[in-house]
Amino acid sequence: MHPARQGPLNRAVIKSPSRFPFPHRQPLDSGQHMESLKALAAQFGIADLFGRGFFSVLLTFLTAWVFTWRFIPRVREFAIKAGWADMPNERRLNKEPLPNAGGLAIFAGFLISVVVAWALRPIVIEQVNIQVLAILLGASVLVLTGFIDDQFGLSPLFRLLVQALAAVLLIVNGLRIDFNAIPFLPTLPGPLNEPLSVALTLLWIVGLTNAVNLMDGVDGVVGGVGFVVSMVLLVTAAQFPDRAAAVVLLAGLAGAALGYLRHNFNPSRIIMGDAGAYLFGYTLAAVSLLGTLKVSAGASLLVPLIVLALPVLDTTQVVIGRLARGIRNPLGHPDKTHIHHRVLARTASARHTAVILWGVALLCGVIGMVAQGVPLAAIVATVAAVLVCLWFVAYRRVRALDREAARVSG
Repeated sequence: MHPARQGPLNRAVIKSPSRFPFPHRQPLDSGQHMESLKALAAQFGIADLFGRGFFSVLLTFLTAWVFTWRFIPRVREFAIKAGWADMPNERRLNKEPLPNAGGLAIFAGFLISVVVAWALRPIVIEQVNIQVLAILLGASVLVLTGFIDDQFGLSPLFRLLVQALAAVLLIVNGLRIDFNAIPFLPTLPGPLNEPLSVALTLLWIVGLTNAVNLMDGVDGVVGGVGFVVSMVLLVTAAQFPDRAAAVVLLAGLAGAALGYLRHNFNPSRIIMGDAGAYLFGYTLAAVSLLGTLKVSAGASLLVPLIVLALPVLDTTQVVIGRLARGIRNPLGHPDKTHIHHRVLARTASARHTAVILWGVALLCGVIGMVAQGVPLAAIVATVAAVLVCLWFVAYRRVRALDREAARVSG
């Protein structure tokens, strides 16, 4: 305690350590409590704990979570009637037709939550407004493309072309990687930097879109990893005042992922299909470029790359392996060499596989937040919140399954 704030009683107490070994502390008044609370909130990037901005982010997350959670059963019923389902084969774990329209419900929850946030707190910067619309438009095109591919099948070349066009939509609206901002690489003149920056942005967006899609092979993996990555990038983006739009989009994506996961944790009742996987991969890649979430010239894509290391490394090793075996089109020849297949072969449990990969994604997220300089309190709270949310939805799924089994046996 500061000497200027000590009264006579306090000084007397300090002089008598035999009676009271510690000095008496005056209780904090309401104003001091409020200042302490604001200081704690500031470590999470919350400028005003009771302001409209924080409320809109929280409402975005809850809206996406609840809507997706409640909407998926209706989508599932309709998908069964319409025949929207993945049939069993040698690569899939399902033994009977499994509805594959979960991506539509995820997209609906995500889009509705963003509209709610937009209504509460409109984006005032016109350029950011346009970029958000570009992300939503590109995501819509890819969700539609993925859904058509799920039901009728599209050629890999056509899918790649649509993904490239969705990436170009972002580039022409100012969302791109600056090659000269990448650390440890030489600075190039403008005529060389421009085409390399465009090529790198195309590779980032198209590559990550496919990387997430290729990970979708075991119940709960992409939903859980998508939730973890969204939460980590959300907290990272919240540290900077110019990334409010990124925070809102990530809150909606995280909520939708959590709502979907309630129905997708093994044994799943529905899967997201290419529509949902494209939504996660494309949106995460695009949001990492929004509002300088790419971190400025100092770290470029370092943080998103670390956070998204799991799908990136998985796709890299799969593509290299297929090319080494003489496969000319590595994206058009599915096999069981993915990380989730290898983990599943060792654990013999889809649940354990999903939980292990969630943990790996969370560890990558922690490393990324540390690299970004996110406060320790925010990192610890993020880890705790992610673990609690994942435990909650997994517990609810397992409990619902036990109830169904008891009903059948009874």
